[in-house]
Amino acid sequence: MKKLSIVIPAYNEEQRIGKTLENYLDFYKRLKKEKKIRDFEIIVVLNGCKDHTLEIVKEYKCKELIILNFKKAGKGFAITEGFKDALKRNSDLIGFVDADMATLPEAFHDLFLNINDSEGAIANRWHKDSIIIPKRSFVRQLFSSGFNLGVRTLFLFPHRDTQCGAKLFKKQLIEKITPKLGSSEWSFDVDLLFYAKREKAKIKSIPTTWVDKKGSHINKLRTPITMALSAIRLRLIHSPFNFIVTIYRKLPDNWKFH
Repeated sequence: MKKLSIVIPAYNEEQRIGKTLENYLDFYKRLKKEKKIRDFEIIVVLNGCKDHTLEIVKEYKCKELIILNFKKAGKGFAITEGFKDALKRNSDLIGFVDADMATLPEAFHDLFLNINDSEGAIANRWHKDSIIIPKRSFVRQLFSSGFNLGVRTLFLFPHRDTQCGAKLFKKQLIEKITPKLGSSEWSFDVDLLFYAKREKAKIKSIPTTWVDKKGSHINKLRTPITMALSAIRLRLIHSPFNFIVTIYRKLPDNWKFH
């Protein structure tokens, strides 16, 4: 049996984090009691929260819950710090999931059940067997498929869905790639999979159930553009043309895209 660490990055999630913790803690406590897992821990990483997320998380205090609180914001930063904390203990598998419970605990556990001899398992919302609730609009599907196609072309990834917030990896892989990870909010998942590819790690894409949640902090018009630019910047960094990024960093702030 294996021990599992789940990192949950949380930025101003006072409206949603409580239900997520309740469901995930209940689900994995039951599996532990049934001896289907050796043990588990949930690491909530608050990053730059300005609401009552911390107070709500503290209400669920138990030995399986670890709380990290940082003033610095960013999903990538939060997950990387969660990985670092998980590596201090003896977990066999380390992963992350979004705080809004778009991925139900049963769906996340499918990654656990299917990782087998692979180094990682990631949820794939584009798989023919995946269930998306509600069905995504044509415009959203267009943005998403365009971004995924661009990322697959830039990085030669086999994965159709790099951005789904449900991923799980073996501890040995996390040990190798965590020191290399940046803290970019929008290209973090791509960065993570890029370094996994460099390690020649076998990553499975698993069909999932994904429930779109209200209250997202994402700007539906600006975010796809920011994500695309972040992915291009990341590809330039890992290419002979990385000098372009160096030049860009030296530009005045009012010349940069924000």
